[in-house]
Amino acid sequence: MEKARRFVLASRPAGEPKVSDLRLEEFAVPSPGEGEVLLRTLFLSLDPYMRGRMSDARSYAKPTEVGEPMTGQVVGEVVESGDPRFAPGDLVVGQLGWQDYAVARGGTVRKLDSSLAPPQTALHVLGATGLTAYFGLFDVGKANPGD
Repeated sequence: MEKARRFVLASRPAGEPKVSDLRLEEFAVPSPGEGEVLLRTLFLSLDPYMRGRMSDARSYAKPTEVGEPMTGQVVGEVVESGDPRFAPGDLVVGQLGWQDYAVARGGTVRKLDSSLAPPQTALHVLGATGLTAYFGLFDVGKANPGD
């Protein structure tokens, strides 16, 4: 059985996160079921919201549970598919966590077209952080020429 690695939340940080708050584990690469895809991580985002997800304080997003893979956006390649919308070699983006391989429901990932932009841009300028900056600047800040 092929092995993969993942970082799991080992404990909730008190103050700034420490190396001991995460644990590197090996696990067997899973097989996708019907409607699922097996993805190999190519690019992983590292964003400020992840610190909040390490806490169990009330928030807009569900916290990462102790023992679960650390949450994070990933660009991955489909390795095996049980969903007719995806074929091996397709590139996708989704919330797959800090792990080498993940199984996801087909409806929870978005296919990328690498002919339009490099796939890793789905994690920054063409992803959540880029959209947050764009709408913050133009819809909230209402920036005008010369500002």
